[in-house]
Amino acid sequence: MPTAIKMPALSPTMEEGTLAKWLVKEGDSVSSGDIMAEIETDKATMEFEAVDEGVIVSIDVAEGTEGVKVGTVIATLAEEGEDPADAKPADAKEAGAASAEAPQAEKSETKSEPAPEPSPASGSSLAPTKAPLPSGDRIIASPLAKRIAEQNGVDLSAITGSGPNGRIVKADVEGAPAAATSTTRTTSASTTAPESVAAASTTLPDFNIPHEDEKMGNVRKVIARRLTEAKQTIPHIYLTVDVQLDALLKLRSDLNKALEPDGIKLSVNDLLIKAQAKALLQVPKCNVSFGGDVLRTFKRADISVAVAAPSGLITPIIVDAGSKSLSVISTEMKELAGKARDGKLQPHEYQGGTASLSNLGMFGIKQFDAVINPPQAMILAVGAGEQRPHVVDGALAVATVMSATGSFDHRAIDGADGAQFMQTFKTLVENPLGLVA
Repeated sequence: MPTAIKMPALSPTMEEGTLAKWLVKEGDSVSSGDIMAEIETDKATMEFEAVDEGVIVSIDVAEGTEGVKVGTVIATLAEEGEDPADAKPADAKEAGAASAEAPQAEKSETKSEPAPEPSPASGSSLAPTKAPLPSGDRIIASPLAKRIAEQNGVDLSAITGSGPNGRIVKADVEGAPAAATSTTRTTSASTTAPESVAAASTTLPDFNIPHEDEKMGNVRKVIARRLTEAKQTIPHIYLTVDVQLDALLKLRSDLNKALEPDGIKLSVNDLLIKAQAKALLQVPKCNVSFGGDVLRTFKRADISVAVAAPSGLITPIIVDAGSKSLSVISTEMKELAGKARDGKLQPHEYQGGTASLSNLGMFGIKQFDAVINPPQAMILAVGAGEQRPHVVDGALAVATVMSATGSFDHRAIDGADGAQFMQTFKTLVENPLGLVA
């Protein structure tokens, strides 16, 4: 009996993905563990492995297809010894779709309101409020139709379904007249502001200028949505300090000489990761996450480090950076950065983190303000170390100085606490022996 291969959920938040590339073709034999395809999620491009052995009977979703829902049949596999000609991939596909739809359909027909959906990853523990549907006759609609209706502010009670037993399906909602639009859209505008702004900005000016349009990938779309959400919903406060780097650079040089036989070479960023983590542990009021009526304080410092990958910005995590040695941080960071650039990060390697670090010093950037990555409550932006006039031991001298700016979620972190964190970070960097203690 043929086996339906379905679109996997490669991360806890994944609802759909892009089938970026097939690495097998119809008629190929596969074994458990073979890489079958590359799938682009909202975070990275990941490899999809075969679970069973057999022969690929059909490829049901072409490579490059976007928006493939989790659970959709993407290919069909015939078992070992089975005649591929006897397999019926279309039937398998229909059966898979039916089995995925049946439980949801039954649930939809027993309630007149759509079930609550999880809130966006904004750090809030409160889900956005939904407008109740009118009481009376129950409304039968598919889960997809309900989701589209909610996103577009369409009143399902004003729509006549074209599906079985009058069930409202996707096509009914998308073709709903303007009169069916619910007046509750205005009341829920505050919870959908990021999406509304993103949608409003999709119309490009029609100037007569030579140009080239490139369709945005899933990662870039998520970056756009999350940064819009962060700037609109998080009150940022920015605090900047100038940090003298000479002692840190001297320590780095000495450590690299000692670690040279082991093939380890520390970067300035490795030491800054450790300094930020130790500062967070010393100022726990900044190692937090805002959750509406809950403020969560973390017991360890996991640092998300911004890495520029071909598909867009991604933040692999150095877990428990405050307790790790500089050599371990350096080794892990090189491995994670390489995987990020190749699109091979696993979900546990980029999901989470208690605070972020963004370093643009290698580009000669002197100072900048970074956008907080929710649900985190702070991000540290560091610029280039450069020779500047600086007061050293009460006298004017030339020193290597770096500007560092902390962006703090003012809902969770007071200005005084943010200032204490920046002062602690500055002290750790200027007296770096504490980083190896």
